[in-house]
Amino acid sequence: MKESLNDLKERSQQFGERWGAWIVKNRWPVVLLSIGLFMAFGSGGAKLGFDGDYRVFFKKDNPQLLAYEALQKKYTQDDNVLIVIEPTDEQIFTQEALSAIEELTAESWQMPFSTRVDAVTNFQHTYAEADDLYVEDLVYQAASKTGEELSKIKRVALDEPLLVHRLINEEGTVAAINIAVQLPGEDVSENPTLVARVREMTSAFEAKYPSLKTHLSGLVMLNSAFFEASQQDSATLIPLMFLAIIVTIFISTRTVFGTIVSLLVIVFSIAFGMGFAGHMGIKLTPPSGAAPIIIMTLAVADSIHILITMMQGMRKGMARKEAIIESLRVNFMPVFITSLTTIIGFLSMNTAEVPPFRDLGNIAAVGMAGAFIFSVTFLPALMSLLPVKVKIKDEAKSRSGGFYGKIANLVVSNRWGTLGASSLIIAILAVFASRIELNDEFVEYFDDRVAFRQDTDFISDNLTGIYNAEFSLGSGEPGGINNPAYLQKLEAFERWLEDQPEIVHVNAYSEIARRVNRSMHGDEEEYYKIPTNREEAAQYLLLYELSLPFGLDLNNQINVDKSETRLTATIQNMSTKEMIDFANRAEGWLESNTPDYMHTKGISPTMMFAYLSRTQILSLISGNLIAVGLITLVLILALKSVKYGLLSLIPNLTPAMAGFGLWALFGGQINVGISIVFGMTLGIIVDDTIHFLTKYLRAIRDHGYSPKDAIHYAFNTVGRALVVTTIVLTVGFFILAQSSFGMNSGMAKVTTLVIVSALVIDFLLLPALLLITTGSKKQTDTQLKTTLSTN
Repeated sequence: MKESLNDLKERSQQFGERWGAWIVKNRWPVVLLSIGLFMAFGSGGAKLGFDGDYRVFFKKDNPQLLAYEALQKKYTQDDNVLIVIEPTDEQIFTQEALSAIEELTAESWQMPFSTRVDAVTNFQHTYAEADDLYVEDLVYQAASKTGEELSKIKRVALDEPLLVHRLINEEGTVAAINIAVQLPGEDVSENPTLVARVREMTSAFEAKYPSLKTHLSGLVMLNSAFFEASQQDSATLIPLMFLAIIVTIFISTRTVFGTIVSLLVIVFSIAFGMGFAGHMGIKLTPPSGAAPIIIMTLAVADSIHILITMMQGMRKGMARKEAIIESLRVNFMPVFITSLTTIIGFLSMNTAEVPPFRDLGNIAAVGMAGAFIFSVTFLPALMSLLPVKVKIKDEAKSRSGGFYGKIANLVVSNRWGTLGASSLIIAILAVFASRIELNDEFVEYFDDRVAFRQDTDFISDNLTGIYNAEFSLGSGEPGGINNPAYLQKLEAFERWLEDQPEIVHVNAYSEIARRVNRSMHGDEEEYYKIPTNREEAAQYLLLYELSLPFGLDLNNQINVDKSETRLTATIQNMSTKEMIDFANRAEGWLESNTPDYMHTKGISPTMMFAYLSRTQILSLISGNLIAVGLITLVLILALKSVKYGLLSLIPNLTPAMAGFGLWALFGGQINVGISIVFGMTLGIIVDDTIHFLTKYLRAIRDHGYSPKDAIHYAFNTVGRALVVTTIVLTVGFFILAQSSFGMNSGMAKVTTLVIVSALVIDFLLLPALLLITTGSKKQTDTQLKTTLSTN
């Protein structure tokens, strides 16, 4: 005979009660086994490593990454360190400043993995004397230069298109040294080693020349910033989070032993997740490095539900062990379901385009599994051993009394008004959410506390842009770059780019061709143009290349068979949308104005990040849909009702609309980190819905309450726990929002808005929906069984 739904409900509660009795009976073995499990998983923490390379944000088969790596193989790898020198007197063209730059340039060649060093001092200046072409350093032995010679150097430098807005600003007040490096990629310590050497070199330089200040940027420093931001978060945010949790748990439970045991559960859960990462060989990155804080924040919720119910029971006169068993009877299934849905939400991140967020989802999912295991085993077992004492007091209240009773009265007496107002506000916020923009400027991943951000902002404001787009322009044949027709098209593209408002500087081979052509004609300005003869162009190029010193050849601009050249467009800081619009315009110009063999796509790390948010969101859609489907199925089975399972979709989906709408109102934008919030919070916000619905249905099914009284029962039994867990989650993510790493801080801010919205919706919209869809008459047990069995 088919079991009734109430029988199934009773069986689940009986399981929780039997589980609690077994835990209490076997408390010492359970505690020891829990410690053993903690040690087994935690040992993996010793195997954890960190990877700060910006390439970790891209899959191996990411089309932009593949295109960029192909471009680097075709020319030279251009990971770099950009050192900008700022004289206090704002004068670069002095003996002291130029001598110092010469010295620093020479030392830069000694940096690990360096392949090329470019500076204003070693810029290869061309000029003619009679029939001879001279190519030599613009500045040599600056300390011996006269005032007249320094003035001439300044005039040449500030008239040179390849220098201005690239290695010197147009006022001549700051200059740069660019160190190109080629990291072998064999050891994660390569980048930190190089950064340490560069900082040691620049510190000694500043000590020797107090009037010269240095600023460091470039891709190598970007990689270092990723690593250092994660380290800083671990050193500051995790201790702060532990303190916040101690205070919150103690205030909510008013028990020292409960607070201590909860902290142990959190530590065990973190070790469970991070140890898993170590055993699986997962390298931490800035996004996945936030896993301990996320696990810490979420793990405490399970403990709080079990502790609060236990302490409520003891205050009503129950013995400690009896209260523990009762708490597990009431909370085992809700805690299991909320843990399961949270895990599903995190696992949905495995469809993410960005690998570090997959790692974050998997680590957090395992950590949450550990949190459930330790919350229903270690916590009750240890609490049964500790001498927990509370004051017994009469907590009997009318169902309309207290803060939560007042909220219940408000909803019960104004169900339609509450539903209408809530729906209208959510709809308005959803409209704002639909208009939010995507933006992934990697410089803005870091806030103003990070040295990389400070230095990069200075460089952007005073010298050159940090963002760029690379174009590899083919000529259609080996040696074709000497074809005047090709050079003219290249020059036309160069000029078009220079006319664009976003452009700071254009570095193209056509400028070298014009400059050498002028020098080969006695430096006559009328010959500052593209050679008209292919043979002459080839001879000039050969002569120029033979004159270049070692390490300063044209391999970074011309490929081996001289069939393609590399054009670099330096761009001012702009949003992702503007970056993509620029790339589309440039690619469109090439398609409309050049032969097919010159058609190409703009590519660079900047462009790679520009496309990342869009591809990330598209990749998450399938995972989010699967998560929604699985969570809905879990709720249908858990609530034993198709009706209530489907109804739960409304309070489970609308908080994200409200949270993103509020983020849009605050002027926020979506980056890669924020794009995961929906899937990540989906499993979290379901917790409130489950706890409220289970208590509501328990009142109806077990106690025969009317829907109105069931709403009061749900508020009075679980309202405090929901508020406390929301406070804990809000505090946790608020602390994570203080991260100096923008991906994590942005994600945490939006998550906070979603979690707070979820509580408001579960306190207002959900009970109004329940009252309207269930009706207002009290039902008998027989009627209830008949009604529920049809759902």
